[in-house]
Amino acid sequence: MLKNSESSERCPVGEALKVIGGKWRLQIIHEIGTEKRRFGALKRAIPDISEKMLIQELKHLVAFGILHRQAYPEVPPRVEYSLTTYGQKILPIISQIRSFGEILLAKAD
Repeated sequence: MLKNSESSERCPVGEALKVIGGKWRLQIIHEIGTEKRRFGALKRAIPDISEKMLIQELKHLVAFGILHRQAYPEVPPRVEYSLTTYGQKILPIISQIRSFGEILLAKAD
């Protein structure tokens, strides 16, 4: 019998976590939500993330088709991030995670 890691089939949860797993990715997706957001607004909304890490995570999410990056040819440069149709499929999951977090916070009080 093969272990999960040795299976010839890929694990759907593992595949999803490659894209949205990590400390910051879901929070970034949540902050963008259904609106366009600029880098500075994201940095202010997630103050504990470093600029380097935010840049890295945004590039990752763009590369996997979760986010769309729109650069405008202006001076100074303006870049906006928004969820793709593909990325919007994650919003209900984030809503459920938020609900669970609210339960945890209420339980802690």
